[in-house]
Amino acid sequence: MKHLLKYLFVCFVCAVNMSVMAQPVADVKGQVKCQGKGLSNVVVTNGFDCVLTDAEGRYALPYHRDARFVYVTTPAGYLPQREKSLPHYYKRIESSVGSYDFTLTKNPKNDNKHICLVQSDVQAAKASDIEGYVKYLKDVRQFVDKQKSSDIFVLDCGDIVGNAPAIFPSYIQSSDVLDLPFYRAVGNHDMEYGVRSYEHSYKTFEEYFGPIYYSFNRGKAHYIVLNNCFYINRHYRYIGYIDERTLQWIEKDLSFVPKDHLVFVTMHIPTSSTKELKFNALLPDETSNASSIYDLLAGYDAHIFTGHTHYNWNVVFNDKLMEHNTAAVCGTFWKAEICTDGTPSGYGVYEVNGNQVTWKYKSAGYPLDYQFKGYPVGSSEENPQDIIANVWNWDEQWKVEWYENGKCMGEMQRFEGYDPEAKIICSDKERMVYDWIMPIKTEHLFKATPQDKNAAIEVVVTDRFGNVYKQNIK
Repeated sequence: MKHLLKYLFVCFVCAVNMSVMAQPVADVKGQVKCQGKGLSNVVVTNGFDCVLTDAEGRYALPYHRDARFVYVTTPAGYLPQREKSLPHYYKRIESSVGSYDFTLTKNPKNDNKHICLVQSDVQAAKASDIEGYVKYLKDVRQFVDKQKSSDIFVLDCGDIVGNAPAIFPSYIQSSDVLDLPFYRAVGNHDMEYGVRSYEHSYKTFEEYFGPIYYSFNRGKAHYIVLNNCFYINRHYRYIGYIDERTLQWIEKDLSFVPKDHLVFVTMHIPTSSTKELKFNALLPDETSNASSIYDLLAGYDAHIFTGHTHYNWNVVFNDKLMEHNTAAVCGTFWKAEICTDGTPSGYGVYEVNGNQVTWKYKSAGYPLDYQFKGYPVGSSEENPQDIIANVWNWDEQWKVEWYENGKCMGEMQRFEGYDPEAKIICSDKERMVYDWIMPIKTEHLFKATPQDKNAAIEVVVTDRFGNVYKQNIK
């Protein structure tokens, strides 16, 4: 009898537990409002599922055990609340919270026309690096102050710090001076190293900046920010890779975006430096499964913003897809104000009007029309008889011509080589400190051989939008 009672008690406990387990876990729900009224048709996500708010602005997302945040894809015409440079479009999921409500504000400016500033690789590792970042931000502030009527925000392509999470607060405080929203991507130097898996590598970043992938809208443009730094925990290694969870979310996110809208994707590691993807690649400097993101973007006019390489380079994959790899804010690792390809420290300026976009690269400390640097005969060790032009934001639709004593001599020849100034700077090992800092070859160099080395030389560069830039080579 004793054993029978024990058996019945165990059965009862199991039945109760099974009943509890069978109960559906509560949805993650809430309301999206503006000025006290619910907003309909706003996309809300937990990083796995995406839903639209109803007529009263209410939503309900199915419970997902791995979801850490619930967040809003801010619709055109609205802004999330923010604390200086930190937009508050997300809330951390906690068992004690019953409703996750969001309050948006109407954008006081016309976001159909807006300006997106793209920066990358601040890579601050110590206090002196933050001082360099503050100096750089003075240039950004001057640019922004001239655009007071425009809707402006910043996209940061990652490597905010240099393996120094303790610097995050200083970086945030410095960025706050612009009083603009910053939308940030994870860089490989922003990850937590020494953890056991990829899923733990971005936890510190999340504590400061929220979800590692998300989206928002401005006018007829849709912006997606991703993490493609896949930590593999072998000698602190990583590859460029977008995991399946993220790809599935992108597919759901894009299902709400009309095909006539522009799409901009921001992440740290480039997808590819060439039009043709490299074969059998597990790469730390390119995205191994880049074709997956290309497939998802098919049918949209799309642009990809990346950093990581510390040089400037554009890849036109086709007439609807282009990648802009942006040079480093830190220049040559805060040892010089140009990068190892000769591109000055700076940022991309993208002006969006409806579903059209134009862009320039803004060199910090220079006027916006400073789009290339010319070098006289004798500057290049590899091409001592030639004048050289470094046109850092070049793509196939640009034209680079030269004049000798006022006569047009035609287009300059593009070649792969070293920027003369970058080569000199990197050879100064005392200044560079680190032996591994080296100049890199770039393909945005142009050369021509004057008939008279003492002639008056002028280089004339025309960008894809018809803007003309001139420089006398002395």
